[in-house]
Amino acid sequence: MSWQNVHRVSVLHNEQSVKRIDTLPWTLHAQGMTNAPSNTLVLAGTGKTGSRLAAKLAKLGLNVRTAARNGADVHFDWDDATTHRAALQGVDRLYLVAPVMRMDFADQVATFLDLAEAAGVRHVTYLSAYGIDQAPPQVALRAVELDLIGRGVITHSILRPAWFMQNFSETFLKPVDGVITVPTADGSEAFIDAEDIAAVAAETLANPDAHAGAAYALTGSEAITVSEAAKVIADVTGKPVKHNDIDRDVWIQGSVAAGVPAEYGEMLRMLTETIASGMGSRPNDNVEKVTGAPPIKFADFARRTAQAWT
Repeated sequence: MSWQNVHRVSVLHNEQSVKRIDTLPWTLHAQGMTNAPSNTLVLAGTGKTGSRLAAKLAKLGLNVRTAARNGADVHFDWDDATTHRAALQGVDRLYLVAPVMRMDFADQVATFLDLAEAAGVRHVTYLSAYGIDQAPPQVALRAVELDLIGRGVITHSILRPAWFMQNFSETFLKPVDGVITVPTADGSEAFIDAEDIAAVAAETLANPDAHAGAAYALTGSEAITVSEAAKVIADVTGKPVKHNDIDRDVWIQGSVAAGVPAEYGEMLRMLTETIASGMGSRPNDNVEKVTGAPPIKFADFARRTAQAWT
């Protein structure tokens, strides 16, 4: 079971607005991409957002280098520091995805950012999590945000997405025998398509000066429950799909048994309790303000992805 695409902390979800959004010029395409980077490194380049981002940047005519443990342009392993310097060679822009399913990676990322700064990276777009600005500074995702904010040489853009729609087609929300098992009760979430996250990331990396210092809470255009999502999937596939609101402790125990690190259990508890309590993410228009296009609706995602459930 992969949890890479769950927004990892949803502490005190509120209707976040874009930081300094009113001051940003939304004229990227009109400017003709004159600020093209010499090279952009995309970490997790074979992952849900990274692979989509790399394709979008390449389509814009920008130089892209993907990095991952397997299947990317360069080998990159967070736990093998010898892979870091080579990945950063000649890079001036970076898509940063921190280690997943961990709780204590802030120092590791800080060391990597030191190396990136020394190698000539001047802008970082960081994949964080919805609501993380409300988390205490010792939470790793927030600690990385604060690290970036405090750096004087590197500019940054922070992306804080809601739960991914792709969780329903590729990871832990995918129906098994017509059942989606997750303890979210009747709480709703403004699920976002990874395509939209990648589109926002592409804008920030293609024209970093326009997005320097920005923090974007990214959501879909509608908040729906897992039961409502199941109905949409059922309508698309013509097969029954339902939500099983399992006991949370049982679900966490099963997740750990399936390979999720035991220390990550409390994070899973927080994530699902946030939605079940009615504090899930709420729609905003940040995707459209950045990209010029409204976020993809869940029904459109389901139609496009129907083959994953057949």
